[in-house]
Amino acid sequence: MTAQARYDAVAIVLHWLVALGILALVVIGLSMTHGNFGLASKFRLYQLHKSIGITVLLAAILRLAWRLTHRPPPLPVTMPPLERKAADGVHLALYAFLFFLPLTGWALVSASPLNLPTVLYGVVPWPHLPMLADLENKAPLEHVLKLIHGKGAWLLIALFAVHLGAALRHQFILRDGILRRMLPIGCDRSGGSQL
Repeated sequence: MTAQARYDAVAIVLHWLVALGILALVVIGLSMTHGNFGLASKFRLYQLHKSIGITVLLAAILRLAWRLTHRPPPLPVTMPPLERKAADGVHLALYAFLFFLPLTGWALVSASPLNLPTVLYGVVPWPHLPMLADLENKAPLEHVLKLIHGKGAWLLIALFAVHLGAALRHQFILRDGILRRMLPIGCDRSGGSQL
């Protein structure tokens, strides 16, 4: 197989759903923490952030299950071994953060002394984690979880930037077709499109 071998449609849809979710979470997260909004608007932003975060967690679970049962197309044989290891490392770290951040966010909400409910997209009630929701003194744990979640978000942004930079490097500098394997509509070497 060449670099032109593509990911299947399920992997592509899940990849882009997660990528768009991450972008939305970053924008909403920065708006929530640094924006000047009224209480009602801030509450809506937090609910949307939580809704998208749980959606990303569920999509990441599906994506990982799909990845474990469906082999991705191989990397080009011309790719240096160190670059292959770096790609594997970044992908592994991205997967870890796709689970870690939503779970720490869920824990943060569950440990909040405010005890505000989570209602996904204003429709589906989402439970708090019982062991955290029932704590007597939640404030210290909430503080630690907020710090972990916030710092973790910056690390995910950095990993996301590295991943995006590598994809753009492959597309525009190396021109080896790596990026086209994950695009919703790819192009073969003759310039025709393929699904």
